[in-house]
Amino acid sequence: MRHGSSKRHLARTPAHLLAMRRNMAQSLFQYGQIETTLIKAKAIRSFVEKLITIARRGDLAARRRIESLLTDRAVLDREQEAQYETMSMADRSRVMGSRAGRRHRLGKVPASYNKKKVSFVAGSIVHKLMTEVAPLYKNRPGGYTRIIRLSKRRVGDAGDLAILQLIDADKSGRIEVTTGAKKSVGIRRRKVQDRIRVLEGKKPVRQRRKASKSSGTQAQTASPAAAAEPPEAT
Repeated sequence: MRHGSSKRHLARTPAHLLAMRRNMAQSLFQYGQIETTLIKAKAIRSFVEKLITIARRGDLAARRRIESLLTDRAVLDREQEAQYETMSMADRSRVMGSRAGRRHRLGKVPASYNKKKVSFVAGSIVHKLMTEVAPLYKNRPGGYTRIIRLSKRRVGDAGDLAILQLIDADKSGRIEVTTGAKKSVGIRRRKVQDRIRVLEGKKPVRQRRKASKSSGTQAQTASPAAAAEPPEAT
């Protein structure tokens, strides 16, 4: 029986639910923000903020507590991921399983490695949380994340989508907040993007109307074509 159990189960077994929470929290600490469904974002928000609160202590007991709750995994930066794809399988194994950093994965290249072939090694998500994410909120008493609802829906079941984002993650310069590619957007999606920029302390993007210019170019392109046509025979 589940008397007194008010947490969200999300139609998953306990092992699957725990693995999903850990995976999404690790991705959030790595990239600064993730896009997921609204119900999942609300489910892992408290778990993420609890980890940041523990990491703010910065001692060995806090590190061990985080490793037991979050577990550890190797992470790479965006630039390192692009170089990693071009490496051979032998160099990839050296990058992800280096001897230097087995305990904490500090990201230092061992002296025995050929630095011309392997110029970097994978870091630790726990080490990144302790040294880069937690110091951002040293003087902030809670409220480390925000949830931004999106206007678009998930393909398949039309579930509500949202962005779970670390607050002020892009101001440090050490955590890279991923952004999508530029593309044509509708009015509702543009309003959501403007709201995100306002929450981040930036000015919203205002698009100017180019109807007059486009009509003028159409007239210019139509006139040479009309001049090139031969006159009709009478």
